[in-house]
Amino acid sequence: MLVKLPEAGADALTAPFRTGLRSRTYRTESLNARRPDQVIPVTTADGARLRVHAYGPADGEVIVLIHGWSCAIEYWNPQINAFAGPYRVVAYDQRGHGESTAGTRPFDSQQLADDLVEVLDAVLKPGQRAVLAGHSMGGMTIQAWAKHYPEQVADRASAVLLATTAARQIPGRATVLPLFNDVVPAPDWLAKVLFGTPVPLPGGKAVNVLAKSRLMNPAATADQTDFGLSIVRSCRPSARAAVARGLLKLDLYGAAANLAVPTSVIAGSHDRLLPEVHSREIAETLDAAGYLDRYTVLPTGHLVNIEAEQAFNTELHRVIRSGRRGLIAAAG
Repeated sequence: MLVKLPEAGADALTAPFRTGLRSRTYRTESLNARRPDQVIPVTTADGARLRVHAYGPADGEVIVLIHGWSCAIEYWNPQINAFAGPYRVVAYDQRGHGESTAGTRPFDSQQLADDLVEVLDAVLKPGQRAVLAGHSMGGMTIQAWAKHYPEQVADRASAVLLATTAARQIPGRATVLPLFNDVVPAPDWLAKVLFGTPVPLPGGKAVNVLAKSRLMNPAATADQTDFGLSIVRSCRPSARAAVARGLLKLDLYGAAANLAVPTSVIAGSHDRLLPEVHSREIAETLDAAGYLDRYTVLPTGHLVNIEAEQAFNTELHRVIRSGRRGLIAAAG
């Protein structure tokens, strides 16, 4: 289970302010949350209750947004606000994150894939396909789905967007810590201690400056920095730690070859958490399989859809059109 007794104390300590961190109001209007048009109940076979929200018209083309490690539905506010007019935008809290419960299953690629299947079962009508967009661990979720359910890809997806994500060797390539992996290899135990320990994350200006320097690009605004850090701080410490320990050994190398729909990959040139080498490797796998639609490197850190909101949204619009063309071609 994600929550063990020693970790419950850290969760209890952060419980009074976690929701407030996800619902802050910013001068940058696109960062502010909107009310969902529908709340869709999803309970997994092992009892995890997933928070699933839908925005926009019930009969619109479906976009499914899948957030990364330590994030939540609200991480996608810039895209929900931009797309939930003509489109039906679906986003969910991965188990243990946001307001989703942990269930009893341990973290692994099968669990990521199974939860995505549950969500797609709940939000897609028979024969309907969605554009899937995943950031960081959300991109890993899509790759895990393609690995474990390759027969579902062409039936349930029209196109895919993978943003600042990875398939393998996550601790061995990260350069979040100065010197490590730039100059000397970072030992796995160090990553486990730093990221796999369930402690509340502090806030404040000094923390924001540090977070910006390690996770974002130098031009990121104060609103973007505060928004990104607030979302991460809103995660249960137990979930953040348990998933981090699982990510240390996650290996999805080659899984992207099963994404048999037009797939776009976006990397951040300043990304220290999942450096560009990860995205390039996935793009090469897709290219060899014949499914790479476009590979783009934007001048951002890890939070690409926040730091380069307009460029990200433009690419997502293009991915939607690409998927639409694929569906027309398949029907013809």
